[in-house]
Amino acid sequence: MEITHIEHIGIAVQNLNEAIKFYENVLGLKCYAIEEVKDQRVKTAFFMVGQTKIELLETTDPEGPIGKFIEKKGEGIHHIAFAVKNIENQLQTLQQKEIKLIDNQPRKGAEGLDIAFLHPKSTFGVLMELCENKENK
Repeated sequence: MEITHIEHIGIAVQNLNEAIKFYENVLGLKCYAIEEVKDQRVKTAFFMVGQTKIELLETTDPEGPIGKFIEKKGEGIHHIAFAVKNIENQLQTLQQKEIKLIDNQPRKGAEGLDIAFLHPKSTFGVLMELCENKENK
């Protein structure tokens, strides 16, 4: 697999506005984008830390993935996202290596990225996301 960098770290939060205040007022970071991803039932806020983003995730539906995550595990790190090239080829390679995928094909995520998740049962308990920015090639 060809990973170019850590794209972002996703953190599940109960209250996006309160979390944004902490990241801005305590950590001194600046929220540069807030976006709702309707099909994932989530509202996101992004911060840059060097070349890596922090993505805060607030559920818009208690039955959505973030809602269920917070109910089960509470707030905290939800996933780590890696930037890759040729995401479709990467997914095929992972399938050949018998890695369990949540997404067999990429779908659209926040910031217009093509994304796909790997199941934590195949990644030592860590939910991993692959991301490709096809707009800035």
